[in-house]
Amino acid sequence: MRIVQLANFYTPVSGGLRTCVEQTGRGYIAAGHERVTLVPGTENRDITLPDGRHLTVRSPLLPGTGGYRVLTARRRVCELLDKVEPDVLEANDKLSIGWLAPWARSRGVPLVLVSHERINAILRTRVPRWFPLDSAAAAINRRLHRLVDHIVLTSSFSAAEFEVFGREKIHRVPLGVDLETFKPAHREPGPRLVTVSRLSTEKHPELSIEALRELRRRGVPATLDVIGTGPLQRRLARLAEDLPVRFLGHVAERTRLAELVATADISLSPSPAETFGLATLESLACGVPVVVPSKGAAGELILRPASGRVTDGTPKGLADGVEELLSEPPERRRSDARAVGEQFPWSATVDGLLEVFARATGRLRVP
Repeated sequence: MRIVQLANFYTPVSGGLRTCVEQTGRGYIAAGHERVTLVPGTENRDITLPDGRHLTVRSPLLPGTGGYRVLTARRRVCELLDKVEPDVLEANDKLSIGWLAPWARSRGVPLVLVSHERINAILRTRVPRWFPLDSAAAAINRRLHRLVDHIVLTSSFSAAEFEVFGREKIHRVPLGVDLETFKPAHREPGPRLVTVSRLSTEKHPELSIEALRELRRRGVPATLDVIGTGPLQRRLARLAEDLPVRFLGHVAERTRLAELVATADISLSPSPAETFGLATLESLACGVPVVVPSKGAAGELILRPASGRVTDGTPKGLADGVEELLSEPPERRRSDARAVGEQFPWSATVDGLLEVFARATGRLRVP
C-alpha cells in the first residue's frame, strides 16, 4: 500500500503527534509499504529519505500556538495527493477533514482519521465558561464521523466522543513506546521529579510546579525537571523562581530525552486532556512511575500497583500521589512501571493501523 500521513501541528518541537507519525511511518516501511508524509512548513519541499517521501507545503503560523502551522493551501495539497495517488489517506488531525473528505470520496481513497485530541478537552481552557462547548464538540464530531471512512482512537477516553454516533467505524489502537530507547537507568539522588509536556494552557504544566511547592512545604526535598517548550514558558519560569526547578526546553534527541526521564524517581503528567499519554508511557518504559489526574486517558496506563497513582489532579492531589509512590520500595516502582511499558511496543500499534488500512482498502477478508 501507498500510505499518505497528513498532519497539521507538525513541527521540529512537536511532541506526541510527531513521534507517532514518525514511529508508525517507519513501521509501515518495515512492513513493506510505501510511506509519504504531507505536513505544513515554512516552504514547499519534496524530499525522499530512507524513511519515506516527505512533502511540505508552505503554510501560515497559527497565532498563539508557539510555532504551529496549519495547511491552508487546499488546492496545492489536493494536487500533491493526485500526484502521489495514495491507497490510504491517514489524517492525523481534524481541521482538514472537511475539505479532504470530498477529495478522498471522489478518488475512491479511504480516509482514516487518527484522533490525537478530544475537542472539548483541548478547547476547555480557550473558550468562555458560558460557551456550550460539549454540544458544539458533539456537533463537530458527528460531522467528522459521517465524513471519514474509519476512525482510530487510542483510549477509552478518546473513543467516548465518537462511539455515541455508532461503533462500525471505530477502531481502538493504543500508541506505543520505543522500548530499546526508553528503558530504566541509574537514578540520581532524589527525590527527583520530571514533567515532559508542551508548555501550553491545555496541558496545565503549572500544576507540576505547584505540586512541587506543596511537597517542599511538607518537608519533602524534591526537585523538578520540566522538559518541553511552549507559549507558557516565561510565565512558568516566574512561577518557579523560588523553587528547585530546571527548565530544560525541548529535547529533540530521543536518546537524551530517555536518559533525562530515566534518572527521575517519579513523573508528573498533570494534563486532564490527554487522549493517550505518550509521555506517560515513555516514563513507564523507563521504569519511572507516574502521577496523573483522573480526567483524561493517562490513568488508563496505570496497570500495576506501584506503576503510578491516579489523583484528583490538584497540586495537593498530585503531591499526595508522589508521597504514596515514594513510600513504595524503589525496585517495585521500577519493575511495575517497566512491566506496563513493555505491554505497548510500537510494533503492536503499526499492526493495528495496518489492519485498519487493509479493511479500508478491501485487502483483508472480514469474517
